[in-house]
Amino acid sequence: MSDIELPPSTQAYLEKLRQDLVFSEKIRGQQLLFHTTWGLFSPKGLDEGSRLLLDHLDVRPDDDTLDLGCGYGPLGLTLARLAPQGTSLLVDKDFVAIEYSRKNADLNNIRNVEVFLSNGFDQIGRRRFDLIVSNLPAKTGKELYYLYFYDALARMKPGARIYVVTITGLRKFIQKAFLEVFGNYQKLKQGRSYTVAMATLDPHFSPAP
Repeated sequence: MSDIELPPSTQAYLEKLRQDLVFSEKIRGQQLLFHTTWGLFSPKGLDEGSRLLLDHLDVRPDDDTLDLGCGYGPLGLTLARLAPQGTSLLVDKDFVAIEYSRKNADLNNIRNVEVFLSNGFDQIGRRRFDLIVSNLPAKTGKELYYLYFYDALARMKPGARIYVVTITGLRKFIQKAFLEVFGNYQKLKQGRSYTVAMATLDPHFSPAP
């Protein structure tokens, strides 16, 4: 059997698709350059949900932050820039996402970051954070959200905040889950497509059994 020979025009098209997608975004006053690739979430530009989340975050200069499900890094790298005295941890279960988050940290000369593979919190250990953020996937079971929220609860410093953005159709579930797990809930912004919510760690609150 002979190898299939693709037409030169097809080969050129495929080679173009394999090249990095490159774009620059100004986020919270920070100009950031991103390299991405097909197969990652929103590879051609910052997605609407992430921008909405970033616009409503309260970030302190010394916050230790966690970006859960970092993709190519727009949330976590922005947090690193906004909290230069803290450390920004970026995790994802996709090795391609991790590769591009690391590449983008280097491209933007951001050094106060750590990036590694983790399925949720399973590789994070006992580290604790001032601020946890996530652009939660829409097409997954609610059981996974509860795993994320309870695992976040165990790794939040007193007074820490967790911010999530979800499709607006999940807003009632997020409210219910946050009240169960954290004992409080605040809706920061509800748009037609996405809703940003937050909770804080109350050390006197006992989560539902």
